[in-house]
Amino acid sequence: MFGAMVGDVVGSVYEWDRIKTVEFPLFGPGSEFTDDTVLTVATAHAILHRAGYARAYKDFGLHYPGRGYGGSFVHWLARKDDAPYNSWGNGSAMRVSPVGFAFDSVDAVLAEAQRTAEVTHNHPEGIKGAQATALAVYLARTGRSKEEIRKAIAARFGYDLNRRLDDIRPHYQFDESCQGTVPEAIIAFLESTDFEDAIRKAVSLGGDSDTLACIASGIAQAFYKHIPAQIVTETEQRLPQELLAVVSEFNQRYNIQYQGAP
Repeated sequence: MFGAMVGDVVGSVYEWDRIKTVEFPLFGPGSEFTDDTVLTVATAHAILHRAGYARAYKDFGLHYPGRGYGGSFVHWLARKDDAPYNSWGNGSAMRVSPVGFAFDSVDAVLAEAQRTAEVTHNHPEGIKGAQATALAVYLARTGRSKEEIRKAIAARFGYDLNRRLDDIRPHYQFDESCQGTVPEAIIAFLESTDFEDAIRKAVSLGGDSDTLACIASGIAQAFYKHIPAQIVTETEQRLPQELLAVVSEFNQRYNIQYQGAP
């Protein structure tokens, strides 16, 4: 899940200053964590403590206000009830990567991904986006090849993953939907050569950069198994200790190692 947080921090600068190239500084003065990181950690917290996802998202969201939450989510945070709002936005996919690391079968991953989504994003596309992302993480973590991941996700969810980034990039625009974000983020991972390259390719699409990179790099962590040490350090310096504590607990519980890699 830490990989997803790296993508969020790197992509945060380019969400509103979009670029169409892989050549850019990974970190700068404006690099910061957004709602993608907050809610990814909330998902991990809920899994660790067997807590309800709605409660976790509200607790973390209210504790870290002003982090770029969507308008509907902000209204949901303020409500006394927890009823979902039928969203198909990419928020369900950006926060789901811990499921792919914590659960050990396809059926369990799909069921848990639906649970994370439906507390807010109960539209079929919102659930689908979360399930596709979590399944891609799980398949990557358990040693499937990129071609196996491509075929499995395309067959189950109907996403066109045979497109090329060079063909997508020129016409791609900011898109907050699952259906307009998840396939492109998965393709960025599929075309990548390593963890950093997955982030660069996702950001280079010039869309919802933090979320594209969050999704792509969550899968990339699971597939490549390590994150360069300097990238880990730069990201950790931008995160509150209480979020890092959840990451540490999650990594220990599920035996996830990536630090100290070249």
